[in-house]
Amino acid sequence: MAGRIEDYALIGDMQTAALVCRDGTVDWLCLPRFDSHAIFAGLLGTGEHGFWRLGPAYAPGAEPPTAQRRSYRGDSLILESEWDTPRGTVRVTDFMPPRDGAPQLIRIVEGVSGRVPMRSELRMRFSYGRVVPWVHKHEGRTVAVAGPDSVWFDTEAETYGKALTTYADFTVAPGDRIAFTISWEPSHKEPPALPEPEQSLVATEDFWRDWVEHCTYHGPYREAVVRSLITLKALTYAPTGGIVAAPTTSLPEEIGGVRNWDYRYTWLRDAAITLSSLLRTGYREEARAWREWLLRAVAGDPENLQIMYGIAGERELGEAELDWLPGYENSTPVRVGNGAAHQLQLDVYGEVTEALHLAHMTGLARNDYASVLQLKLIRYLEDHWQEPDEGIWEVRGPRRHFVHSKVMAWVAVDRTIKLIESGDADGPLERWKQLRDDIHRDVCEKGYDKERNTFTQSYGSRELDASLLLIPQMGFLPPDDKRVIGTIEAIQRELSTSDGFILRYPTDGKDEGVDGLPGDEGAFLACSFWMADDLAMIGRVDEARKLFEKLLSLRNDLGLLAEEWDPRLQRQVGNFPQAFSHVPLIDTALRLTASGAYGG
Repeated sequence: MAGRIEDYALIGDMQTAALVCRDGTVDWLCLPRFDSHAIFAGLLGTGEHGFWRLGPAYAPGAEPPTAQRRSYRGDSLILESEWDTPRGTVRVTDFMPPRDGAPQLIRIVEGVSGRVPMRSELRMRFSYGRVVPWVHKHEGRTVAVAGPDSVWFDTEAETYGKALTTYADFTVAPGDRIAFTISWEPSHKEPPALPEPEQSLVATEDFWRDWVEHCTYHGPYREAVVRSLITLKALTYAPTGGIVAAPTTSLPEEIGGVRNWDYRYTWLRDAAITLSSLLRTGYREEARAWREWLLRAVAGDPENLQIMYGIAGERELGEAELDWLPGYENSTPVRVGNGAAHQLQLDVYGEVTEALHLAHMTGLARNDYASVLQLKLIRYLEDHWQEPDEGIWEVRGPRRHFVHSKVMAWVAVDRTIKLIESGDADGPLERWKQLRDDIHRDVCEKGYDKERNTFTQSYGSRELDASLLLIPQMGFLPPDDKRVIGTIEAIQRELSTSDGFILRYPTDGKDEGVDGLPGDEGAFLACSFWMADDLAMIGRVDEARKLFEKLLSLRNDLGLLAEEWDPRLQRQVGNFPQAFSHVPLIDTALRLTASGAYGG
């Protein structure tokens, strides 16, 4: 059985990523890209669907022992796990070197004290656990082949096969270092080069040390901010600059429920807010690469802007269900692809425009086509902003006039007006100023409940929505506006969980709710960070700091966050780690630091 979501560590090479459990099991790895088929899919099934465990040997039928200690080596993505056993202590170092050739996952076993019996247990299953590969020896190396894929297994330890699994049993003493590596290569090509684990370890540590040195944030929350930045970097697909929302699919928003989605794609919204956090912490190169990815993905067709694309800009992300996988803790269906790709979400135009605006304001080298794209997006919005859409939360029910979508349409027009006023673009300035006023008036008249003094989820509705917390952050209304304060307080009353975290919107349990889905979900962590931001903006800084630090306490021992927090089960839920959780963590830390609202 897979571990709890927070029991996993992330390692990656900025093209794909693996999840490593506390007991030394890699339960998730897609090769060669984030969105490729998994060769280890035990996370969404059982051991029969692929895994790689490396740790102290244990008795048949017993549970594998978990590491007593684990941490990342400094500010890196190199994981170190240590087990204390009756016979001594052993350390396993796991990492994926930034790619220069074949993708590799390297694991180095090191004896610390005593003599510790160890076991490597490698069960490769291609195509999300469905295909058993042909495993054989080739010039002293073990290779698994199925269809277009081959995975090469290299180690100095003696290996043997049993029950369609490759084993290595060995003992380590102090000073012993034994490396294990798997490398992926298309099956029709020559074998990948022999790995050089120790050199790769040094190079990987150097890479992360050099990258973190560019961080410009040095405030009281630096540890949490840097770990979040490293996580965001790990979710970036280096060849194109695309940023995945998470490296996993179908980790449930409700244990045992149906809210299971594939997040291994680039949402314009998530990527845009990720870009803003990177820019504000000194990472211009990543911002430039994302802007270039955006221009390629959208190309000359902004009228058909999608809300998400593949990591290289692919448009077709057809959704399918993998019925041979029982799902994480029996949460089905397991989905790959994402049918929301072709939804209408008007807020995306605002997020993209805001990101381009921030890049412009922070001095990123000008790109003329970026300005052309921005103008084309506004011309599209000019004709379509009054339409209903599926909104930020990608509802699978009827389209509505979501207030957040209209607010972000206003943001898109507002930032484009600023671009024109700066002299860096030409456009119908007066006409668009009138458009900006029209959208603002429409929202305030139709999206505001005067009796309750709060904005609502959609025009004419009574439901609230945590995305309304972005109204002051986007500059739509000032923080001291009574309607803003009323909305913040209403969300606190109606969308807070028992432990003070924030739900996205009301759900209706077994019945289909506003999102067209049955079931409930956990507190959405991004929304809880937004609440902390808003509290700071309206002067309730102590309350903001307490909420923020309570949110930090939800991170696992390695500083990682999933999408949501289940207040009933007291555990993380949703895809993991989630960019949309780590970005607002960074943003709130920056805001609280600027306001001086932090503890000693």
